[in-house]
Amino acid sequence: MQTSSIFSIAISPEEINETQIIDGQMARHLGIEMTEVGPDYMTAKMPVDHRTIQRIGILHGGASLALAETVGSIAASYCVDRERSYIVGQEINANHIRPVREGFVYATATPLHLGKSSQVWDIKIRNEENKLVCVSRFTVAVLRKPD
Repeated sequence: MQTSSIFSIAISPEEINETQIIDGQMARHLGIEMTEVGPDYMTAKMPVDHRTIQRIGILHGGASLALAETVGSIAASYCVDRERSYIVGQEINANHIRPVREGFVYATATPLHLGKSSQVWDIKIRNEENKLVCVSRFTVAVLRKPD
């Protein structure tokens, strides 16, 4: 039985962690790792630790947005012809629902719109108890690579 997917190529979390989450860049610095790729979603995790908390000891809102944009960007980049196009973030917003003090948070990106020139992604971040921590909407532009 063949499963259909929104992604342009088959990719595993391990491949993404090796090729897309690069040493010296923000996602690696924050400890973000891809954990799951489904037919229409991607999930990444991030530790809540000294790198991702704010001064009062809870998950920093900016770290949540970095996680959301990371998983959304990677997912979006696999929904285009990667030989001819690339994506860039245009807008991201978030509502922070509950604080997290320790452990990991998990962000799942699912598409709301996959157009020829733009994509809109819904990203929900949950704690280890599967409670909603943050909701985000992320818009990307789909651009053509120069010939």
